[in-house]
Amino acid sequence: MSANPTTQTTTPETAFSTILDFDLQGTVAGYWLAILRAVTGYWFLHAGFTKFSFVAGEPFDAAGYLLHGTTASPIHGFFAWVAGTPWLIEFTNFAIPAGEFLIGLGLVVGALVRLASFFGAFLMVFFYLGNADWAHGLVNGDLMGLLLFVTIATLGAGRILGLDVFVERLDLAQTRIAKFLLG
Repeated sequence: MSANPTTQTTTPETAFSTILDFDLQGTVAGYWLAILRAVTGYWFLHAGFTKFSFVAGEPFDAAGYLLHGTTASPIHGFFAWVAGTPWLIEFTNFAIPAGEFLIGLGLVVGALVRLASFFGAFLMVFFYLGNADWAHGLVNGDLMGLLLFVTIATLGAGRILGLDVFVERLDLAQTRIAKFLLG
């Protein structure tokens, strides 16, 4: 029994590169992923815009919700602390609408999709734990949103009908970190 001299060895760098080069361009699954990216992006873009534009007639204020709307949350103490800390609630009142808007914009145009999806998933974890609407089980709309963001980030949805395909052609985008953030 002889060893095959043509076997290839995989280094950590080539394995990492192979993971990031996953290509769905031109496939039905790829176009479906682009639709998911656009719809999820619109969802967050709209949510952020309505908080900025004072659709309800008042500026966005998370303090009341964090104090009274999260009582069933396993991390209610954390939310109450944020609501009771002036600089944190001011930051939250700015970061939620701005974050939702920028995450949505990034997903709609397909730019920095993995980065936007990471922060979208980060927000969805807090929305999931904050809403704690588990009357019908642990699976709810917030968990589905979290799964959408993870799916979009994992599969590099920015390369399909998005600006990330153009950004990746730049010299700056050839670094390992840039490849991880784009897609």
